[in-house]
Amino acid sequence: MELPDVIEQCLSLPGAEETQPFGPEALVYKVGGKMFALTSPDEFPARINLKCDPERSIELRDEYQGIKPGWHMNKKHWNTVMLDGTVPPALVRELVTHSYQLVVDALPKKVREWLASNH
Repeated sequence: MELPDVIEQCLSLPGAEETQPFGPEALVYKVGGKMFALTSPDEFPARINLKCDPERSIELRDEYQGIKPGWHMNKKHWNTVMLDGTVPPALVRELVTHSYQLVVDALPKKVREWLASNH
């Protein structure tokens, strides 16, 4: 799976926005003002940091060579997913959605209701 495909998926999620709070070298994807994905588009091979359930994070890291502890992130809650073909595209898509949903589930009820009613 290529980085442009992952970015397209991030932006297709309800309420998602792309920001650059760390400068143009880092693209941050947020929902409700909270980050669910981070990538540096100029890096090769491409990779993306995604939030993940802590127990599942460990399982994924053990199973896939291309899933590592979150680079420059809280390694308990974030994984770095390499987009070099070592992680199946269907799993990458699932992990993007999982990251987004973890963040949405932690948002205030009013924000969750707004997301549900406007998208």
